Amino acid sequence: MWHELGMYEAYLLDVKKSSKNTVASYMRDLRKLNTYMDEHDVPSVQAVSATNLNSYVLYLERIGSASSSVSRSVAAIKSFYLYLLRQGIVRLDPTELLKPPKIDKRMPDTLTVDEVRRLLEQPSGKTPKEIRDKAMLELLYATGLRVSELIALKVQDVNMSMRYIVCQDDNRGRILPFEENAYQALKLYLDKARDTFCYEQEYFFTNCQGAPLTRQGFWKILKQYASQAGISKAITPHMIRHSFAYHLVQNGADLKSVQELLGHADISTTQVYMKNSRNGIKEVYDKAHPMTQFHTI
Repeated sequence: MWHELGMYEAYLLDVKKSSKNTVASYMRDLRKLNTYMDEHDVPSVQAVSATNLNSYVLYLERIGSASSSVSRSVAAIKSFYLYLLRQGIVRLDPTELLKPPKIDKRMPDTLTVDEVRRLLEQPSGKTPKEIRDKAMLELLYATGLRVSELIALKVQDVNMSMRYIVCQDDNRGRILPFEENAYQALKLYLDKARDTFCYEQEYFFTNCQGAPLTRQGFWKILKQYASQAGISKAITPHMIRHSFAYHLVQNGADLKSVQELLGHADISTTQVYMKNSRNGIKEVYDKAHPMTQFHTI
């Protein structure tokens, strides 16, 4: 195994302050590259050539890797070699002409507003568990949180009086407001249910034993209520995030604001939610443009 990978991982964590998820993804991709080069008798990072890297990208495509996965691998390799170049470990950058595959960004799967409404109505609120579940679902749709951000939420991150949460993921705090339905669900949870599960626990939400929730645990909760709501789509927690963003854009929210709410580093990631909103542009234009009230022949 290339020893430079350990140095680069420490750099990402300690200097760049990259998120743990980003670091894990990059290192997984780079270890696959390392294995491929070992199998093809390329002994070191210095010996890797542009031809070797092009062959590796073609190999990833040949074995059926998704375009998004190949693009992420290319990004990881480019970042790794930029680090090596700056550290003086390599003299030439073999990734200079390396190109990621073109990705056709399709609109993510979303729920309709009616499906969201049915989903949120499923927890009856008759037990502490259902009060908790209702609060989690309402907050997820109200803010567009990732499930990892939801289960990592701490008590001090929730400001009930000002009705916002502070999301600390990726070491970049962002403030997310939440609306009345989420406020009422959270208030009921704090008043009637939270102490049943997690008295003196730092996490805002926990499982029924008072331990931190897992992604898999929340997914099971979500799938149960989706089934009760008669939703046949293969629902995931991220689908709620996509639905949050798409519904905002459908209702006239500007992309820059949605980008900030989602925590996207690049607005091109957010632009995918515009694809199915094209049909509403004429209607928005007619309502917004000051001269459309004057119809002349």
